[in-house]
Amino acid sequence: MKATQEFTDTNGRARVTDEMWLVRTPGAYLPGVFEEYVEEIKAYVLNDNIGLHMLAEHNCVDALGRKRKAGQSWLITKDQAEAYIPEIGEVVTNIVQKTVLAKGEYCVIYDPVDAAGKVQLGQKELRKGVSCFFLHPNEEIFHGIKKEFVLSEDEAVVLVAVEAFKDDAFPGKPIRNPGDRWMIRGPASYIPPIQVKVMDQGLKQFVRKAISLAENEGIYIRHLQTGKIRAVMGPQSYLLEEYEELWEKELSPLVEEILRNGGGCGADDIRKMAYFEASIDSQYANKKGRDKTRVVTYRCPGNTAVQVYKYKEKTGRVVFGPDMAILGPQEDFNILSLSAGKPKRENALQTICLMLGPDYITDILEVETSDHARLRIKIACNNHFEVVRGDNKSEQAIFSVPDFIGFACREIGSRIRGAVSRIRFDEFHKYSMKILRAAVFGVDTKGKVLDRLYFEANHLVITNVDVQSIEPVDTHMRDSLMKSVQMAIEIATRSIEASAEHEASRMEQEAKGQLERQKLSNEKDAEKARCQLYSLRAVTAAIESSGQAKAEASAQAEKLRIECQSEIVSAQLKAQAEEILHSSDLSTKCMLREFELTNLQDKNNLETNKAKRLTSIEVSKFKKVVETLGRDTITGIAVAGPEMQVQLLKGLGLQTTFITDGNNPINLFNTAQGLVGNN
Repeated sequence: MKATQEFTDTNGRARVTDEMWLVRTPGAYLPGVFEEYVEEIKAYVLNDNIGLHMLAEHNCVDALGRKRKAGQSWLITKDQAEAYIPEIGEVVTNIVQKTVLAKGEYCVIYDPVDAAGKVQLGQKELRKGVSCFFLHPNEEIFHGIKKEFVLSEDEAVVLVAVEAFKDDAFPGKPIRNPGDRWMIRGPASYIPPIQVKVMDQGLKQFVRKAISLAENEGIYIRHLQTGKIRAVMGPQSYLLEEYEELWEKELSPLVEEILRNGGGCGADDIRKMAYFEASIDSQYANKKGRDKTRVVTYRCPGNTAVQVYKYKEKTGRVVFGPDMAILGPQEDFNILSLSAGKPKRENALQTICLMLGPDYITDILEVETSDHARLRIKIACNNHFEVVRGDNKSEQAIFSVPDFIGFACREIGSRIRGAVSRIRFDEFHKYSMKILRAAVFGVDTKGKVLDRLYFEANHLVITNVDVQSIEPVDTHMRDSLMKSVQMAIEIATRSIEASAEHEASRMEQEAKGQLERQKLSNEKDAEKARCQLYSLRAVTAAIESSGQAKAEASAQAEKLRIECQSEIVSAQLKAQAEEILHSSDLSTKCMLREFELTNLQDKNNLETNKAKRLTSIEVSKFKKVVETLGRDTITGIAVAGPEMQVQLLKGLGLQTTFITDGNNPINLFNTAQGLVGNN
């Protein structure tokens, strides 16, 4: 209601102009002359899960009778009122839900309100579950409700103190100063206090997990206090300490490309690229590429060498295949820029592998003879390195020449050009292989061509030189050379055909003579065999006539012997059968008698056991009856007869005396007993 002018309402309270008040009296209300109806206010119904945030617009008394100052805010819950109607001067700023913390949950309240209702600006309060509460005005849950850290055996969290406090989570309750850093390891459940900040491991991962490392796997770790970087290798499971973090090892784009291709990069037509296919690491198959925190490893191909440079110590080490090269934090691969292609092009192949051989190098050279014939020669050289493993000086020497292929090809080419420039084309065409081997390997003092070329600078050895093709550079000379070669081939072919025909006729005559001799020899052997056949036939006929009579007599004797022996065996078998029949009858009768005795004995035992058990049951029954009735009950039963008789007589009004008729006395006790017994 609102007053339109000064007046006194029906309750005797003075009202001033424009004053507003609430009418709370149940029932109908009739406004006065100077009262104006403004609005009807519904009560806020409160329950266990709903509360109200109130704000005083000016100094007033709230609906609960408490004085409020302008700007003051407070909380109304069901404990104060089940239904609340705000007074004039107070407004509802928010309908708040009850905050429920389950087991294992916690939250941090900023600007909490103390028991006196005062706001503690700038302070924080930790609340743990299981609990429920209403947020007061100006209170705020920082970062929402969080779950406690449940750490397994291979997990931990790193903590940093933001202010000094006494840590109750550790034995001895140590004092943590601002900036202190420590770790909580599992298995445990942990709720950080408000004085502690949980360190983020990246991507909002607050829990550190142990890193499982297989054999030949590792990680780079940097110590935050000393800055020292080290590599931890498997097989093991490693959990970072509080002052440790994973360190990313950066590699140059060229080294990344080389590792992605298995050890080298270059054009696809380079033959040596096939060496690196088996060494491609699986981690380069995904789109993300290499994990920079993992230790860089490289499976060296068989019979190769990889040089690893330690730039901190300014030294190098060599890893031989098929071992695995593992880079330390301050190590990197030495990249070789090799010549490749035909003819050789410099820096065509970038690799970290040095092929120790045996291998071969192919190159195309242009030479000029003394009569100015220019030729293009394609050569192939077998090569290998002579290195003593374990000798650091010998191992480092093979990497002293960065481009050993270009170095060897230039040296061999210069020797071949020098040798060819001193001879004529005809001579070179006839003795090209001999001339090239002498030019490359040299000759000894006796004029014999050596069998190897050794490079002292990098211990490279060339063991063989093969000429794959020789063709003139000039087209006219190439055509003339082709014609001369064809004519030479034709002459050589005709000569070979004539010699082959002559040799075939000679072999034909020799074969005919051997055939005639073989026929005569075969006829002679046939006559000898025929004579032996006739003699054997005569002997066979004599043996056949005498043997028939002997066989018949032997058969008759054998027949009689067999018949006698069969009769003897038959008699023995009949005797055995009779014996078996008698034995079986005897054993059957014995078994019947034993079964009858056993059955009779079992019946007797059963009857005896039955009698014993019945007797035991009767005894037990009598004993339990006696125990159930008790001694007093049995005694009462024994004396119950006379007492009952006395009581019966007393009920009839008779004394316990003998009543006579003057002649025979009557025992009233027996009479009573008879009466009771008849009843």
